[in-house]
Amino acid sequence: QVQLVESGGGLVQAGGSLRLSCAASGVIANYNAMGWSRQAPGKERELVAHVTRGGYKDYADSVKGRFTISRDNAKNMVYLQMNSLNVEDTAVYYCGARATDWSSFGGWGQGTQVTVSE
Repeated sequence: QVQLVESGGGLVQAGGSLRLSCAASGVIANYNAMGWSRQAPGKERELVAHVTRGGYKDYADSVKGRFTISRDNAKNMVYLQMNSLNVEDTAVYYCGARATDWSSFGGWGQGTQVTVSE
């Protein structure tokens, strides 16, 4: 299983931007898709974005138009550009991998905290 390490979180004011990074120990091109999820206190984990090996991207409705996921297979890195942040985006963000179209995302890293203040 690939090891994933997230970074780039922090405290930002509403309306601001952050770019999260995910460093993989293995070859991400071997995985069907890479994704970002988040979990806020008292809430279930939510898959917010994913990008397939072929480059197809999909987003949760809550972040569509504000977040952009990208992957750099040469560097085994995955990114999440987050713009127009609001307090509802406050959560721990995790990077994960999916082996096939029929499997779930897993291999989540330790997460990076994103806190958006008013």
